[in-house]
Amino acid sequence: MASTRSSALPDEKHAELISLIKEADSVELKLTVPVSDRGRSAAALGVDPLDAEIRQVYFFDTPDLALNKKGLVVRARRVRQKGDDTVVKLRPVVPSELPKQFRKSPSFGVEVDAMPGGFVCSGSMKRALATPDVRDAVHGNRPVRKLFSKDQRALYEAYAPAGIEIDDLAILGPIFVLKLKWMPKGFGRKLVAEAWLYPDNTMLLELSTKCSPTNAFQVAAETRAFLTERGVDLTSEQETKTKRALEFFAKKLQAESAAA
Repeated sequence: MASTRSSALPDEKHAELISLIKEADSVELKLTVPVSDRGRSAAALGVDPLDAEIRQVYFFDTPDLALNKKGLVVRARRVRQKGDDTVVKLRPVVPSELPKQFRKSPSFGVEVDAMPGGFVCSGSMKRALATPDVRDAVHGNRPVRKLFSKDQRALYEAYAPAGIEIDDLAILGPIFVLKLKWMPKGFGRKLVAEAWLYPDNTMLLELSTKCSPTNAFQVAAETRAFLTERGVDLTSEQETKTKRALEFFAKKLQAESAAA
């Protein structure tokens, strides 16, 4: 988790972080936990894996990740007993530079993700689907573009590389995810644990908590202290779930194309 003033951040980056937080709608503090420590950390935090929610995540991009290179992420998700949803995300962003048509949309939000030694500000246009259509779309029985709202498609068209339509994108996935929200004993906030299970039998485990921009530094300090007291390693190398997933499936697509 980010501290009130991380020694890993130079002064100019710290000033940038403060500026972004002031303009954001929310802040999410994240920490990648070493897989080797997952059992010990789970026990120390009182996690019961049987309470986890099952999710299936798909990304859409080109085999060479042209969207990702432009800072654009297109995702669809299936959530057991809760329904499907989609998001079109742009990162990094400077909130004050975003077009007003997107910033004013009730479906659009700006969030700062902060982790030890770094941060990124993103803008996301979200949609909860009225019917569970993601499975049909990824199996070719429904156009992928139908999963996304008019506002989501407008955001995509504004930032996607020229000539690449949503229906032209490759399907990258699925990734199975176990997500658990709980209130640890001795900590007055909800924590979220996400275990991303990759097809090569590797796993990425992330802890996170969300807060408002006004109390982000206080929450960061409290969360850091809580996790440290319970022996959670805060010094391990940090890795993002999306980046790892995109790179894994892009490499797989390229290998399949070369073998064809």
